[in-house]
Amino acid sequence: METIYPVILAVPEKKRQLTGKDKVLSLSKHARQALAISAGKSCVHLSNLLKDKKGAPLPFNGNYWSLTHKPDYAGGVVAPTRIGIDIEKIRQCSEALFSKTAGEKEWSLVNTDPIKLFFRYWTSKESVLKAVGAGLKDLSKCIITKVVDEDNLFIAYKEKEWLVEHFYFDGHIASVTKNSFNIKWSLVME
Repeated sequence: METIYPVILAVPEKKRQLTGKDKVLSLSKHARQALAISAGKSCVHLSNLLKDKKGAPLPFNGNYWSLTHKPDYAGGVVAPTRIGIDIEKIRQCSEALFSKTAGEKEWSLVNTDPIKLFFRYWTSKESVLKAVGAGLKDLSKCIITKVVDEDNLFIAYKEKEWLVEHFYFDGHIASVTKNSFNIKWSLVME
């Protein structure tokens, strides 16, 4: 089984203090640093990282890539097939987001901490949507079909099933589309 290497990088305190466009540009650059580490672990040479008209990453030399960033962490991953990664801080959120994110049948698949489950579902669906180059408008079209365990679940999206793996760290969750890959997470604290 082939291995892919999602990388999560802590954002340095100095960069966390930035605001507006400076912050967005800094976080994007930091996510690309995570991507470069992921590529290095996979022995892939990064070339021009281009996006389509919708902002979805375009493959390079047969490699696909995905980025994510939040104020405290950024992430990136390279893979030989479509790939998606997402990070969120686990925190309280509105009830309205619960119903927007998943239906009753999905919520009934497992009895666990609802906030943690919400972010498992949210980051999983976001990673699938990133992998296919779709936007959040298709969130309700991603359906959680099976929760395997604390770290894995299946999502159906447009007649394809996706296996997603989770990684928990420092009050955050990261999710990556796993499918048939072995996953080796790296958390780099600077």
